[in-house]
Amino acid sequence: MKPLHHMALSMLDLVAVRQGGTVADALAIALRTAQHAESLGFQRYWLAEHHNMSGIASSATAVLVGHIAGGTQRIRVGSGGVMLPNHAPLVVAEAFGTLAELYPGRIDLGLGRAPGTDPLTMRALRRDRVETEADFPRDVAELQRLLAPAQPGQRLVAMPGAGTQVPIWLLGSSLFSAQLAAQMGLPYAFASHFAPRLLHQALAVYRDQFRPSAALAQPYVIVGVPFIAAPTDDEAEYLASSTYQRVLGILTGQRGQLPPPVRGYMAQLHPQERAGIEDFLAAAVIGGPDTVHRRLTELAMATEADEFMLVSDVFDPALRLRSLSLAASAMAAQASAHA
Repeated sequence: MKPLHHMALSMLDLVAVRQGGTVADALAIALRTAQHAESLGFQRYWLAEHHNMSGIASSATAVLVGHIAGGTQRIRVGSGGVMLPNHAPLVVAEAFGTLAELYPGRIDLGLGRAPGTDPLTMRALRRDRVETEADFPRDVAELQRLLAPAQPGQRLVAMPGAGTQVPIWLLGSSLFSAQLAAQMGLPYAFASHFAPRLLHQALAVYRDQFRPSAALAQPYVIVGVPFIAAPTDDEAEYLASSTYQRVLGILTGQRGQLPPPVRGYMAQLHPQERAGIEDFLAAAVIGGPDTVHRRLTELAMATEADEFMLVSDVFDPALRLRSLSLAASAMAAQASAHA
């Protein structure tokens, strides 16, 4: 098992639009958060593609990746992910190839096979295209070819893109992408920040079926973690009520902007609503420093992940930065204990 203090920390940002705030506010908060994560030594900062959602401002994912990379110095920046069925592989290769030329050695291309939106918007994005199960593996392979060095006589060349070899990650919340990542020898990120049910089964499939490739010699796993830390368990629970409200909105089809926290929120809910939120957030780490350290350690032991990717939806941007600092402190405390 990889000890907690040897694991990398990263962040996934949905670029939440807060109640009372604007899209411009959300984009500014994302950049400040990325700069803070970089100062804490985080490995990477990913942005997620969503469409037609009033509370999420990360729809133009490649544009936002460039904005964040341009405002930071060292941290890797990428997509977590680009929903590949929405895009032609050539367009993705050119966009991320351009980013790789602008920010060499710092760009990641995480790919998902869900639409990341509702059926109406999906049709608007894809026009008349009908997706089949065979499309995603074929499109991933095409992207690999387009980002590899151009071969003599190759008729379709991504320019920019060819030769940049932007690292490709497969993202998933089911066994399909786990199997595909294993077969293709690609790193794998499991979306346990919103769909933790198949986490352990998917990781077992990925590791058992992994075939080494030119991209990766051995399995590499990122685990998504809903994360909110504060000086005390009580305050962390209070701050987490913003996330609880957001999750209940997702479960009931009433998505909206990120709401401010509500004291005692969970106690006000019907038991069925509480159970739905708890299932959604089964992999969450929420609490004060001791609780955070214990829960991260338990999750590391249970998953043997190489990297945790935190999703921290705290309404107050400054308290979100504090939450990330407490995550880094938990890792540092583990490191000093093993020094």
